[in-house]
Amino acid sequence: MKYLIIGISTLAIIGCAAKEIAPGSEKIMLTSHAAPSHCEFIGEVSGSQGNIMTSDFTSDENLIKGARNEMRNKAFEMGANFVVIENQSQSQNTSGSGGAYNATIIGNAFICPRI
Repeated sequence: MKYLIIGISTLAIIGCAAKEIAPGSEKIMLTSHAAPSHCEFIGEVSGSQGNIMTSDFTSDENLIKGARNEMRNKAFEMGANFVVIENQSQSQNTSGSGGAYNATIIGNAFICPRI
């Protein structure tokens, strides 16, 4: 029983937080506007956070923030510095406390020379 309580407590704590942003990734520009014409497309990138198991422990805000952080981390690994968000979705939690249980963001990663 003790281990069950520890496991549930750990899940609740982990489930509440947004995914962390890797050092350097905070410099990635996320936008819904078109990339400047001098930027080079390097690939599609996505980020997501949440699942049905953690939905009651994670705020909608942390779902979005975690998905954005994961997208930035992936874009940074690709060498991008600019991401155009093409689609953002949240799966609704119709049981439990309501709200969203997952956030997913899809975009296009670019390398844009500094101006």
